[in-house]
Amino acid sequence: MKALVLIGGFGTRLRPVTYSVPKQLIPLAGKPMLYHVLDLLPSDVEEVVLATGYKAELIDAYVRAHPVRWPVRTVPEAEPLLSGGGMKNASAGMSDPFFLLNSDVIARADMAAVADRLRDRGGLGVMTLAEVEDTQPYGVAALDPNDRITRFVEKPAPADAPSHWVNAGLSAWRREVLDRIPGGRPVSFEQEIMPELLAEGVHGFKLSAYWDDAGTPARLLRSQRLLFDDGRGAHTGLPAGAKGKGPVAALEGATARGASFGPYVTVGAGASIGAGAHVENSIVMDAAVVEDGAFVTGSLLGPRSRVRAGHRATDQVIGEAGEA
Repeated sequence: MKALVLIGGFGTRLRPVTYSVPKQLIPLAGKPMLYHVLDLLPSDVEEVVLATGYKAELIDAYVRAHPVRWPVRTVPEAEPLLSGGGMKNASAGMSDPFFLLNSDVIARADMAAVADRLRDRGGLGVMTLAEVEDTQPYGVAALDPNDRITRFVEKPAPADAPSHWVNAGLSAWRREVLDRIPGGRPVSFEQEIMPELLAEGVHGFKLSAYWDDAGTPARLLRSQRLLFDDGRGAHTGLPAGAKGKGPVAALEGATARGASFGPYVTVGAGASIGAGAHVENSIVMDAAVVEDGAFVTGSLLGPRSRVRAGHRATDQVIGEAGEA
């Protein structure tokens, strides 16, 4: 099987950081969000195809410079095509069946078992589902007793939601669904294509472990906590000369001598945390500076940003080279 990963959207809820960095390259627990998504794929996947849009050139350059265990090919779109249009644009040479993954979900999911369910039950697809309290931001599935999806409603009002099981953004499909998507225009797979597929068999796969949509600052940091708690942090350990408690992921060249940490922090490559500064529950991106005595919590600090000496940054998002 091949895997098709949708990397669309502008990351508007994570601005101003995403003015310069696509959200899929924001580091969580020591490595980019995109790479945590790829970790869910079985090792025998033949190829990963990235359907890219916003800042496609940065994503292409990053995956070339930081190869993963699968061959990776990027297919950019000239204009935003939404989920279905992105799938169609990158569909050449796709396997039958294929994996389809959203690039901004953090989860523990057995994708090999998802493919097995498609093989065993037949039909056109298997969609992972996560149980959530607030269904309004998501596509919601109605299920029969055998977890076959009987109805799918995109972003319903709370009173109209048929269940609390939502599209988790990780699925497996027969290649023929790509033929159902019209080319040359934006297409929402969830709204325009999915309803037509249900009569031919789309099955749910309920996730029993954690899942989150890392699309807002609060959910981004919550996703980082989930990854750390699951032991999926990379480059973990306090920087030399720092004190406090982890987990902390410190990338190459990060310095923090005399600083202290609370839990759940990523410190990007070449970032500097000054003496007497304290950082917790935050992401400090490459070459950012937290000056002496500053306090940072619940914040996302973009590349080359700066928190001034003695300043307190709480629940802030600071863009590239910005200052607080």
